[in-house]
Amino acid sequence: HVQLVESGGGSVQAGGSLRLSCEVSGSTRSGYCMAWFRQAPGKEREGVAVIHADGRTGYGDSAKDRLSIAKDNATNTLYLQMKDLKPEDTAMYYCAAEPRTACYARDEFNYWGQGTQVTGS
Repeated sequence: HVQLVESGGGSVQAGGSLRLSCEVSGSTRSGYCMAWFRQAPGKEREGVAVIHADGRTGYGDSAKDRLSIAKDNATNTLYLQMKDLKPEDTAMYYCAAEPRTACYARDEFNYWGQGTQVTGS
């Protein structure tokens, strides 16, 4: 069983930066895909970034050039560094995990956090 808890969201003026955190408990980080998704009002949940078990990363198209995903195995924490925030980045951001080597679709993730709100103004 895996439990995920996001933090670090907030309201930031246009052009600002945020670092989102996802604390993982219940299992070791090794062997898991980890990802960030976001969902804005009236829109479907979309993939933002993923880091596979082997450390390879991938990014969605919406904010590809303005973010970076990373993990710290020592603290069991997943991060999403966001910069140059825009109003269209406003959404609930969710951390997700799956015990497999690589993940490429939303439906592959079965463990989810409760989300943290990001507002770009």
